[in-house]
Amino acid sequence: MGVYEELIERGLLAQVTDEEQIKELVNAGKATFYIGFDPTADSLHVGHFMALCLMKRLQMAGNKPIALVGGGTGMIGDPSGRTDMRQMMTKETIDHNCECFRRQMERFIHFGTGESDAVMVNNGDWLLGLNYVEFLREVGPHFSVNNMLRARCYEQRMERGLSFLEFNYMIMQAYDFYRLYQDYGCNMQFGGDDQWSNMLAGTELIRKKLGKDAHAMTITLLLNSEGKKMGKTASGAVWLDPAKTSPYDFYQYWRNIDDADVIKCLKMLTFLPLEEIREMETWEGAQLNRAKEILAKELCALVHGQEEAEKAEAAAKAVFSGAASENMPTCELSEADLTEGTIDIVSILVKAKLCGSRGDARRNVEQGGVTVSEEKVTDSHRTYDKDALSGEGLIVKRGKKNFVRVVYCG
Repeated sequence: MGVYEELIERGLLAQVTDEEQIKELVNAGKATFYIGFDPTADSLHVGHFMALCLMKRLQMAGNKPIALVGGGTGMIGDPSGRTDMRQMMTKETIDHNCECFRRQMERFIHFGTGESDAVMVNNGDWLLGLNYVEFLREVGPHFSVNNMLRARCYEQRMERGLSFLEFNYMIMQAYDFYRLYQDYGCNMQFGGDDQWSNMLAGTELIRKKLGKDAHAMTITLLLNSEGKKMGKTASGAVWLDPAKTSPYDFYQYWRNIDDADVIKCLKMLTFLPLEEIREMETWEGAQLNRAKEILAKELCALVHGQEEAEKAEAAAKAVFSGAASENMPTCELSEADLTEGTIDIVSILVKAKLCGSRGDARRNVEQGGVTVSEEKVTDSHRTYDKDALSGEGLIVKRGKKNFVRVVYCG
């Protein structure tokens, strides 16, 4: 089985421009492909996870990845799937975020100077210095406004009002592909399925300007069985940075997914052999919990390393059995977090990131969804003093599967 056929069997591919040519290039290790990452935060998240896994798979097959960070497009913001305009960022923030991305990508792909080694490129290198009039003359005649307005990437923004700033995003992304084709021999672009219109614009610009063929392939969006994007929790996104989402919380996210999603995630995100995953398709009941543990450990090891994955697994099993664990995620409170030597349960839940807001925390408490060291707490005004929080601290639990040790450290 070639890598292209494996991508299909794992359910990773959504749309392609020319299947036979793409299959030939990818299976022969002759694709120089790029995936774009706009640096809207200082960490990648689960939404980027599948793209990173795809880059790793294709590089393992001899293809060359280009990680394009949007130092230029990040100054505008991608309107795809948005109902509002993205926050404008400074160049310093964008540069910092790009550097954070590279460190995380190095866990998945190998950067270097070899034939199939990955390179990181910043589109700010060519976009930020463009002369506006010259750019319009070079690129503008090749874009139909009528076709652009019908593009899926603008669909939601058209309902609320699409700014001219955002309208330029498709042209800039197409120009990226055009420049990468010329400068790096990049013959293929991969991206999320919501990027299809932007990607086609790039292949068309290359064809019209250079008379050459370039290809596009979209990755299936990572959706749960209810059709919602995966990678969100009550406290926000699931990040790849351990300072934002601890290895334990990352492990727990995948350990707690619905039964209906586990096999799909094993196929799309892990590097386990398909034969092994097919055997798991016959598992039922308690065996599915074992499949979730395998999924969680495999993905945690990919992102955080084998040692952290083993610690997270041990902590999860200790918590499940009712025991404490040194590897359990810990929230440390300082004197500044306390008021007259005490802190209320609502503040604890928010501080420990077990709830995303005080209102959410209050509802969880009043509805009986919170326990503190095995005692159910239903009074949202309940407070704890330094003595209760010192030493081993308190094990605070929201729902059945979310735990944090809360400790006063002075």
